[in-house]
Amino acid sequence: MDLGLRGRTAMVTGGASGIGLAVARAFTLEGAHVALWDIHPGVGDIARQLAAETGAQVLGLAVDVTRGDSVEHALLETTASLGQPGHLVHAAATGSGKYGFPFTNLAPADWARVLEVNVMGTARVAHAVVPRLADDGTMVFVASVAGQIGSQSDPPYSASKAANINFAQCMAKDLAPRGIRVNTVCPGMVRTTLNQAVWRAWFEQAPPEQRLGFDEWSERKIRALVPLGRWQTPEAIADMIVFLSSARAAHVTGQTINVDGGFVMHW
Repeated sequence: MDLGLRGRTAMVTGGASGIGLAVARAFTLEGAHVALWDIHPGVGDIARQLAAETGAQVLGLAVDVTRGDSVEHALLETTASLGQPGHLVHAAATGSGKYGFPFTNLAPADWARVLEVNVMGTARVAHAVVPRLADDGTMVFVASVAGQIGSQSDPPYSASKAANINFAQCMAKDLAPRGIRVNTVCPGMVRTTLNQAVWRAWFEQAPPEQRLGFDEWSERKIRALVPLGRWQTPEAIADMIVFLSSARAAHVTGQTINVDGGFVMHW
């Protein structure tokens, strides 16, 4: 299936690893030019490796979404090197680094960095990109099922992802007259360092006789929460994001799509 992305320019924040890198690779396989925006200092090397693997034009730029000047500079560099942006995928995010519940285990100071990156970072990127985005362009924001179910694992992260979903819907309404589509994709259970940290927090609080290794703990959790009974993968998330960015999804905007194995079902 030709998704009509050949020759288009896509920007992927958080593109140096995980879901962001999987999205970038999926875009290159469709013939798109891709800019990786990431705070990771090795993003340039990662971009060159991806270009060598796929034969695509890939640009790697060090970007800090908490700084407006950094975002603006990356946008100018991307446009100069790859042409007018047609697609944005915003996957840059962070957690508080503190897990467990109740929320009173955290302090108000634990919220600031998460909100600055996940909420204000999203706003900075959107305000910078939208005026320069092609009129048939797309934006996809990577949120989380945690933003829909009030996950207690990391309340600042959950709240920030709920904000991302709501802001994407606001933008979808505002930008529809220009033909720009805005959607949100919510990953479910993906093997990430976040899940390792959640397990570690549980392990340290559990009675010694109830402690499980990460593999057994995570498999039990998957069987209990995910109807399909398996982990989601970065590639599965990327497939949905690239589809939503394509002309094949021309009538889809303002939607929140869960790629979660059935974890969250609304009825």
